[in-house]
Amino acid sequence: MPDQYRRQLTIAIYLAHLNPVTKAHIEIINELRKDDKVSVFPVIFRIDGNEVNSRSFPFAYELRKKMLASVFGNTISVSPNYTFYSPFAKYMPPLLSPYSWKIKKQILDGIKTDYFTYTGDKAEAFVLRLYGLHPKVGKRKETSASFVKQKMFEAAMGKDTDWERYIEPEIVQIIRENWEIIKKFAAGPDLTYRVLGMKFPSMGFW
Repeated sequence: MPDQYRRQLTIAIYLAHLNPVTKAHIEIINELRKDDKVSVFPVIFRIDGNEVNSRSFPFAYELRKKMLASVFGNTISVSPNYTFYSPFAKYMPPLLSPYSWKIKKQILDGIKTDYFTYTGDKAEAFVLRLYGLHPKVGKRKETSASFVKQKMFEAAMGKDTDWERYIEPEIVQIIRENWEIIKKFAAGPDLTYRVLGMKFPSMGFW
């Protein structure tokens, strides 16, 4: 497909945790790439400029970006603009908090063409629609990143699991090279708040 034509395509915005990037994520992105230009936004949480990583969010943004690049190269774009800054409670409640609208502005910064946001969740689509982010609802994948991540933690603690079957070989290699991260969080508590269906680190929430 000529580059000139691709630049005119609608941008498919994929907002996701991607912690880690699984075959399900890859499948979603490949489906979007068939018809649209894809821009992936891995969520980031920051306290005083530093990214927050925990049991729920073990892999830093740059590592997740590397995972995506290992499969897609430069055929998709990856953006750090889906970033929340502590205290994270200031983004609540959605729609009523002016800070929650800043996230929309960050996401759309630099997007000049038609776009839509992808989600596999109807409830999330409702919220995205309220923000005017033009959601399209896809089929929800059966295997979640949380499921795969739990298998990785169990493997780090000595249990024989099949976590690699859910992840592309290129990404398995990256995770193996950074296995100390998994070992670090494997036995730790899940320091996470769930607010209206979204996960936030408890550190920096208030």
